[in-house]
Amino acid sequence: NAELNVCIGGDGAFLRAVHKYNFPKIPFVGINTGHLGFFQEILPENLDKFINNYKNKKYFVEEIFLIEANVCTKDHCIKLTGVNEFAIKGIDSKVVHLEIFINDNHLEKFSGDGIIISTPVGSTAYNFSSGGSIVYPSLKTLQITPLSPISSKAYRSLPNSTIVPGDMTIKIKPEYLYQNSILIVNDGVQHTYENIVEIYFTMSKVTILRLVFRTNRG
Repeated sequence: NAELNVCIGGDGAFLRAVHKYNFPKIPFVGINTGHLGFFQEILPENLDKFINNYKNKKYFVEEIFLIEANVCTKDHCIKLTGVNEFAIKGIDSKVVHLEIFINDNHLEKFSGDGIIISTPVGSTAYNFSSGGSIVYPSLKTLQITPLSPISSKAYRSLPNSTIVPGDMTIKIKPEYLYQNSILIVNDGVQHTYENIVEIYFTMSKVTILRLVFRTNRG
């Protein structure tokens, strides 16, 4: 019957809390005692002000759009949910070769270190550090950002990020030789699966809520 999740730490603590409690509908608020504080808005010295503003309902509730991945192997599919992004890389930093589709339309034959599929809130995280675009958080989009893309006669990797409407599906197919060499990183947590055939990315129907106390909502 809780009314608020209070998360103390940095952005990593926020992401771990959201995953640990399986994306609850109870709103989150962050106390920033770490180095990174995009999600963690409140400084410890402002706790009294936070409590007063909360009691007087001087805040607004921000809805955070999530990303869902369905990782399909030869035997079954595994569903994963992320807040910031999924990164598809090669195990042991090997180059990966991927076919990428949007709603079953072929986008590119990618070769390189990997790709990032990010949400709007994740666009300012790993995505931005890798040369991706910043997307306003209220937009329902996904973004595909290449990591060290390679272009050759065999592979035509796009050098820049691609922003995709949120109602579309991004499909990634590793080349046959690389089905067991794919590393999936979900909000910084690594996952490996044998015989990956396809990975589907969509905007999740699940969202999380965050309390924001900034007076300027922009």
